[in-house]
Amino acid sequence: MTEPGWPRGLTDGDDSLFAGRPTPIDEATYPTLTYEVTGRIARITFDRAAQGNAITPDTPLDLAHAVERADLDPRVHVMVVSGRGSGFCGGYDLSLFAEQDMAEARSQDGTRAGTVLDPVAQARNHDPSRVWDPMVDYAMMSRFNRGFASLLHANKPTVAKLHGFCIAGGTDIALFADQVVAAADTKIGYPPTRVWGIPAAGMWAHRLGDQRAKRLLFTGDTITGAEAAEWGLAVEAPEPDELDARTEILLERIARMPLNQLVMAKLALNAPLLAQGVATSGMISTVFDGIARHTREGHGFAERATSVGFRQAVRDRDEPFGDAGRTVFRG
Repeated sequence: MTEPGWPRGLTDGDDSLFAGRPTPIDEATYPTLTYEVTGRIARITFDRAAQGNAITPDTPLDLAHAVERADLDPRVHVMVVSGRGSGFCGGYDLSLFAEQDMAEARSQDGTRAGTVLDPVAQARNHDPSRVWDPMVDYAMMSRFNRGFASLLHANKPTVAKLHGFCIAGGTDIALFADQVVAAADTKIGYPPTRVWGIPAAGMWAHRLGDQRAKRLLFTGDTITGAEAAEWGLAVEAPEPDELDARTEILLERIARMPLNQLVMAKLALNAPLLAQGVATSGMISTVFDGIARHTREGHGFAERATSVGFRQAVRDRDEPFGDAGRTVFRG
């Protein structure tokens, strides 16, 4: 009996467009993550476990490159993004600006020196004694969003696997994925809406709807992975010891699909989502995030971080809500 054609991958068979062509060669390595292809699955894993996988200026560039790498590889049907260590991602590594550590800023990648991404220039733009230029701020933050949004705009399906914590800027990444699988006890939310932040990606209302998005962003509260599944933010919330197995089941089921079917389904389903105004939400939210860091309260938070350290300032922020030390790793 002749084997049906549809279970085959894009590179399988003598009639494949890629018959006789080499396996893609890309030996790129990344400061913030690792990349691996196993079978039809590309695995992108944040690799700054000691820092809670906190976001640096390299993170969006690394993520966008890895996503494009998987998107162009005809072997890959689906991508999964996860984090090593105790959690998925604890948000932006804000201690650099909050504590005004200019020496550390100067040690960053020199290729950004003299550009609008220059960390020294950005630190100066956060100095309360200077006039704030919101568009220099926007130039920086919008590029973080572009990198994270590669998960949404990739042709192929993307899955975010969450464990431990997915906080603040970590949610900016996860909410761009097509599917979210979260361990039941994962802490998910955006506590910086209490002071010094607005979620720049602007995806909360698109993923949760108006009421539930406001419930979280009006308070800075977090929800668990189990609650995220109940609310429709996650597609599944297994117990922590079952997270890997349940995610692999989903990945394998997606990977069985013909690649062209996956691409068409994603493009078709993205159309109504994008028509809701995702790009506009991101633009407005990114500008407001910059404003939030330059209000009287925002400057007060930064000054507190300078005097007592960023972790203590976060604890001071969260103490009145009764959840200090339990809802945020970074910022």
